[in-house]
Amino acid sequence: MGKPRKHTPEQIVNTLRQIEVAVANGKTHPVASREAGITE
Repeated sequence: MGKPRKHTPEQIVNTLRQIEVAVANGKTHPVASREAGITE
């Protein structure tokens, strides 16, 4: 049996869209990802 998922596919897509909008508004990918709660 696999590990239970932490995030639903919908949550992942929403986070990626949030990052995409931030990058389109001039933020760098690392900054936008950090603001979305994604760490290295």
